[in-house]
Order: sequence, then C-alpha cells, then structure tokens
Amino acid sequence: MLPTEDLFVYVYVLVDDAIGSRAVAIAPRPGPAPACTDAELLTIALVRHLLGRRSEAGFLAEVARDWAQLFPRLPHQSQANRRIRWLWGAFEQLRAMLAARLPADDCQQVDTTALPVKHTSRVRGADGWTGPGNDLAARFGRDAAHAEWFYGFRLAIKADLGSRVIRAWSIVPAAVNERAVAEDLLGTGPPPRDLLCDKGFTGRAFAAAQAARGTAVLLPPAKDQRATMPALVLKVIACWRNRIEATFGEITDQMGLTRHGAHTFWGLLTRTAATIAAHTLMRVYLAAA
Repeated sequence: MLPTEDLFVYVYVLVDDAIGSRAVAIAPRPGPAPACTDAELLTIALVRHLLGRRSEAGFLAEVARDWAQLFPRLPHQSQANRRIRWLWGAFEQLRAMLAARLPADDCQQVDTTALPVKHTSRVRGADGWTGPGNDLAARFGRDAAHAEWFYGFRLAIKADLGSRVIRAWSIVPAAVNERAVAEDLLGTGPPPRDLLCDKGFTGRAFAAAQAARGTAVLLPPAKDQRATMPALVLKVIACWRNRIEATFGEITDQMGLTRHGAHTFWGLLTRTAATIAAHTLMRVYLAAA
C-alpha cells in the first residue's frame, strides 16, 4: 500500500483523468459548481475504503485535520453524504473501467455473502429498507458461512479465480435462488471456460444451461466423494475455494462493508459500489505492481 498522501494523489489523478476522458460520466446538477469537486469526493470515498475506515464523518474529520493541503474546501458531512449518494453510479463506472485493464480469467467464481442491515432482535415489522421494484426489500436469510440468521440482503459477485477482480455484482434478496442470481451475473461478459461454485449452486438444469454456453460448472465434492479422493486434490479444491472467501474477506472485513453504517437502501447501494470499486482498484494495482 502506498503512503497515505501518495495514495490520495494516485487515486485523485486516476479519478480526475477518468472524468475528464468521459470514461466516468456524471450527470450535471442544478446550481453553482461546488467548491469541493466530484473528483475530490470520489477520491475521499475510495481512499476511506482502501484504508478500512468505518466512519464517513470520522474520516472527513481526519482529512480536514491531516490532509487539508490536499482538500482545502471540504463540505459538511451531511452535504458530502448526499453528494456521494448521487455519485454512486460513478463508482460502478470506475470499477468497470479498472476491471477492463486486466483480461478476464478462463476460470471464474460466483458466490453470495450476507449484507445485514440491522440486528435480527431489532426487526419490528415493515421498515424502509426497500430498493427499486417490489421484490428487493430487507428480509430474513440464512448465513451458511456463520451458521446464523440475518436480516438484510445478499451481495452476489462474479470474480476471476486468478486475479480475484470482480467482474459483476448485485445486491439481491436475503432468501434467494442462488442459481438464478448466478445466471444473471454470468449474462454479463463472455462465458468462462470453468465456473467454480459452492454447494448452493448444485442443480442439473443450471449445469446444463452453463454447459450449453461452453462453461463447465465445478462444485465441491460431497462428503462421500471426499472420502475416496486423493488428499492432494482436496487441497487444491480447498485452495480454490479460499480465493472467493479471501475476496469476500477483503470487501466485508478489511474494507468494512459488514459495518457499512447505511440507514437506507440507497446508502447501502452507494457504499457497496464504492467498496467494490476500491477493491477493484487494489486488485488491479497489485496485478500491475
């Protein structure tokens, strides 16, 4: 990781160049141009996630205290929050631009992870956690990785096995057919040669549909299969599976998406888009280093 000041400069130049070249297009807003530019706010949001800072307000205060020479005209935290939500699409455009710098792997992975929005004990009927459409709302779901129930949504991603660059992502209902989610994600971009999944994606129809597109679905062996498989093969399978867990760990734990602090679906969408854009920046930078 670069020193913090160098990181700010590196990210700002990248973002400003992307906006200037129209690789990232931002819709105009009425009124006078703000003193703190969109490129500056995008930079601050990306660096916050790269550094794993949980609090948006706390990080803005840190920037004002320690990096005022780089950002001399910071807006108030409430204004910054509103403007960053407006810019959520810019994060996704930046992610796509960065991901395009690396060729897609022949082998990819698809999986989902829990995105809780409140503790299950605090759920008291209907609330405001609703996204676009009638089927995207916070609900109860089962987090198999931690063997517990949660209330919220799921984050679904399609990522390269080698570089671990995220190629597509989506926020989906907590209780969802994972095979249907995978089909949607796989509809973006060319089909991979191999697709590594967990047991939640088991299904003959799903495997046949992917085979028709030229993709072989690779699933972890069942318990009775593992008993007859060589230890070396089991080690390789575990190593492959650990790659997707490492990606989720970087997003949810290292970059703080598990503790997103959002109060609405649109806040959650913005922070997810910013986190994944920051993760893509990190993976592309490491691949080029």
